[in-house]
Amino acid sequence: MSENIVNLDERRSRVPLDAVLQARCIFVPGVPAPQGSKRHVGRGRMIESSTVVGLWRERVALAVHAERWPLLTGPVAVDLSFVMPRPKSTPKRRTPPAIKRPDLDKLERAILDALTGIAFVDDAQVVELSANKRLASPSGQPGVWIAVYDITEEPA
Repeated sequence: MSENIVNLDERRSRVPLDAVLQARCIFVPGVPAPQGSKRHVGRGRMIESSTVVGLWRERVALAVHAERWPLLTGPVAVDLSFVMPRPKSTPKRRTPPAIKRPDLDKLERAILDALTGIAFVDDAQVVELSANKRLASPSGQPGVWIAVYDITEEPA
């Protein structure tokens, strides 16, 4: 659980304590796929340029759906921590930063699209987003840690 992205001390300064304590967290194993660009193919039809992003979004959606998270309707904060596959050429004794493709913003978009309608009604509800990516440890598994916080403030 040390790889979990939830840092309560950091979160307490930005998100109400109730939201931190009721955070919904999950690790979805697999190779994170970026949300690519869409391509116009005529007659108003658009297709996804990436062939793997659909399967990745489906995997994330199914994992979150299986956890039976309630559908949030108010403002939410989302933390994402992507664990990228470790290239065979990476040294075993240290793990360098994950500076190669895919871009972090495209990884985020794929997850937010996957969570729409399952964790929250619309990704426009995400008022705070933090994300990072790193390489998997030598024995680690690629995937993504997802934490969703309901930050609806209770009336005083």
